[in-house]
Amino acid sequence: MSGRIASLKLGLIGDNIGASRSPRLHRLAGEQAGLDVTYDRLVPQERGEDFGTIVACARAAGYRGLNITYPYKEQVMALVAVDDPVVAAMGAVNTVLFEADGPRGFNTDFSGFIAAHGAVRGAAMPGPTLVIGTGGVGRAIAFALARIGAVDLRLADRDSAKAAKLAEDLAARFPGLALSTGADAEAMAHGADGVVNCTPVGMVGYPGTPLAADAMKGAVWAFDAVYTPADTQFLCDAARLGLVTISGWELFFFQGLHAWRLFSGRDADPRALRAALQTEADLP
Repeated sequence: MSGRIASLKLGLIGDNIGASRSPRLHRLAGEQAGLDVTYDRLVPQERGEDFGTIVACARAAGYRGLNITYPYKEQVMALVAVDDPVVAAMGAVNTVLFEADGPRGFNTDFSGFIAAHGAVRGAAMPGPTLVIGTGGVGRAIAFALARIGAVDLRLADRDSAKAAKLAEDLAARFPGLALSTGADAEAMAHGADGVVNCTPVGMVGYPGTPLAADAMKGAVWAFDAVYTPADTQFLCDAARLGLVTISGWELFFFQGLHAWRLFSGRDADPRALRAALQTEADLP
């Protein structure tokens, strides 16, 4: 035995990802598995390259795969083959594997949200749920909510065409699902059990909240896809009102676990990985 450690080259493409914890998660998972993992932040604006060029260059450079984040989760669909019909229907990918026959796309936001919701709320049904933001992560979360039993989804987005397209795609996949769309999230929140933020509002660089606290009154639970920071104003407002909250950190953690399995072919130890991430929360 030479003692040489196998290596795995990974990366993340997105805008405003300087605070992302994904590099730390995958490097720690690599340490646990005895793999030498490199994980690069690839920001198109900083590199002076367009998204498609970066994907092609990563493949040529020997990357095993990429995570894809805002705002490229829908754009990447044109560059990958997707085997899962649910992922194909949702039209968004956050994980790319470079295989011998070409890049393949997966969505661990979808599976990660289902795991995060189950970890916090158990088998509780979502109830009528407001989803604010119908971009890449919003599409994945809406499909996940439908998968776990939501029967009424309200899709709020200032871009009415995006919301309408998501509603159309959900209706085709989940007949009988009650769907409504609109631009006024506060009005659509009335009577909702769940309120969900799938916009970048609240993350580092995008301060604020997508929904006034008063509009959450009467709701039961809240989820924020933002995890940098984890204690967004949106979730803090929800907690003060007594809602059960699901942090974007939980989505980050579970989607990362699922992406790691795809990248490496190995299962990470979730307890050990969670402990290591929380212990090293202040490291770059």
